[in-house]
Amino acid sequence: MIHSMTGYARKEFKGDWGTAVWEIRSVNQRYLETYLRLPEQLRGLEPILRERFRKHLERGKVECNLRFESQTNAGQLQVNEALAEQLIDSALWVIDRAGQGQLNPLDVLRWPGVMAAPEQDMDELNTRLLAGFDEVLGLFIESRQSEGDKLKVLIEQRLDGIQVEVTKVRALMPQILDWQRQRLVDRLAEAKLELESTRVEQEIILLAQRIDVAEELDRLGMHITETHKILKKGGACGRRLDFMMQEFNRESNTLGSKSINAETTQSAVELKVLIEQMREQIQNIE
Repeated sequence: MIHSMTGYARKEFKGDWGTAVWEIRSVNQRYLETYLRLPEQLRGLEPILRERFRKHLERGKVECNLRFESQTNAGQLQVNEALAEQLIDSALWVIDRAGQGQLNPLDVLRWPGVMAAPEQDMDELNTRLLAGFDEVLGLFIESRQSEGDKLKVLIEQRLDGIQVEVTKVRALMPQILDWQRQRLVDRLAEAKLELESTRVEQEIILLAQRIDVAEELDRLGMHITETHKILKKGGACGRRLDFMMQEFNRESNTLGSKSINAETTQSAVELKVLIEQMREQIQNIE
């Protein structure tokens, strides 16, 4: 299957452990680059996440974001009484020295470390979060595959267009060679040059060799076949397809340089347009 380097997936998970939202997005990149945004207490998941991305992806700039809120019941909150007493004593001392102000109990409770929830079982939490990540990763890969299927259709349409132009030029070549041969004979007659028939035939043969594009058309046909094979095989084929575009360009350039009439010139231009359209789409393929 063909996979695009562009994809997106997001899903929210809830449980007695809290609420988590995984979000993964990616864009084109020559190599695989992963950027992770995780809560500080979950940084230990980074190596695991990077390894799972490497296992399933070959190329692309991937951004992964996790938003997590721990589930804490009010009855489970614990008060650090020693710290609270120190804060109260310090606040009362300041009020006494300043001669004004009052103590707000809520301010004491908001002080870092005064209120605390029981520590979660991190192993169990990590297991739950990684299970959610695997699910979102699957959705993310499906989205890249869906985009890849669309790209494959577009590329195959351009390959069909190239085949049409190849067939058209091949059908025109006998007519073009006959026209060019008569044109050469007419020019010699106009110039009133009398050359031996063998010499005329030699000139015609040399001319035919210069404008003959049979080899280029054959190679274009082979490139079409090979590109179809690559698309059918699938996998991480973006680099191979990009190489094929270079081969297509080489043959179309030669075809254009040998063109001697409007029809073949138009076909050479159309080939360049189709190849460029394919190249643009292939930049998105993994």
